[in-house]
Amino acid sequence: MSGRFVRSVCTAALIAGAASLVLPAPTASAAPADPPDQPVSSLLSQLQSLYRRTEEATEKYNATEERLKKQRDRVKKIDEDLADARIALTGSRDAAGRLAREQYQGTSGTLSPYMGFLFGSDPQQALDRGHQLQRAAGQRAATVGRLAENEKRAADLAGKAQDALNAQQTLAAQQKQQRDDVRKSLNQVEKMLASLTGEQLSELRKLEQKDIGEAQRKLLASGRLGRSAMPSALGGKALEYAYQQIGKPYVWGAAGPDSFDCSGLTSQAWAHAGDVIPRTSQEQWKSLPRVPLDEIRPGDLVIYFEGATHVAIYIGNGLVIQAPRPGATVKVSPIAANPLLGVVRPDAAAPALRAYDPPSLPSGSATGSDAGYGRPGAPS
Repeated sequence: MSGRFVRSVCTAALIAGAASLVLPAPTASAAPADPPDQPVSSLLSQLQSLYRRTEEATEKYNATEERLKKQRDRVKKIDEDLADARIALTGSRDAAGRLAREQYQGTSGTLSPYMGFLFGSDPQQALDRGHQLQRAAGQRAATVGRLAENEKRAADLAGKAQDALNAQQTLAAQQKQQRDDVRKSLNQVEKMLASLTGEQLSELRKLEQKDIGEAQRKLLASGRLGRSAMPSALGGKALEYAYQQIGKPYVWGAAGPDSFDCSGLTSQAWAHAGDVIPRTSQEQWKSLPRVPLDEIRPGDLVIYFEGATHVAIYIGNGLVIQAPRPGATVKVSPIAANPLLGVVRPDAAAPALRAYDPPSLPSGSATGSDAGYGRPGAPS
């Protein structure tokens, strides 16, 4: 869906070192601004802040999309129940109509069982007839009762159907606003990149990689990162899927098969392993079991930033596979490419495999930019 609202520009390749940036088209009157006269470190901080704002807006959009899917399913289920209720109501009304016609035509009229017993020539036949009339009366009462019950159920479901449809329309409007927020953030990124010189872009990339390298060295030297090289059985399957996506472009709101955002990649990796997990990084952090950093194992999900707005899948040896940001592709990155919030494990109860042979990394799997949503740093 989001591909209709974004396009590629070449300027980001100077930072990403790989695919061009997927962004909305600028207006025809837009002109590149003069290069900003600021230190490169300040420019990098601004650019990373813009990327992070885009990722936050993307994850909000994704969360609303998930709610909208559930609401659509709810509307569909209520509509199906309402259709069944209306069919039942029509049947009840038909039965009630037949009962009314019988009473009007007098087809049910006869002597009461008591009078038939007194004046009839066959008292036993009169008693049997009385039992039949009592059963008929019970059936008539049941018919009237079903009519009233089905009318109430149909009316209740009609009200619920309208409420559910209103909720769906509200979510759709909210999603549109969030889509516009993403497009606005991406336009700001494009505007800033277009204002930079080639030399500034090159310096930005060098500074970014320098910061990430320092953060990674600090984390590895701290001894806080676990050394387990064995995933669980499902974790191994999730990793196999993630490896196969390396090189595919980042597109906000995408969850495969041709492009991904960060949580689209991790949720689909575990879905293909057979374990459905939440779609967004915030929900993954909120609902999945957490494990200490020193117990991390391949297949675990690494969550970044205070707001849990970015996520990657751990492959071992201090590396992750991630969909980093607009303009980049799915790639292998240092685990400290962004500030760590924590680690979650979708299959926390599953044991690690005794032996595991990871897939081979394709050529160029680590090429390109690793960060961009905030200033990188090792976890405190």
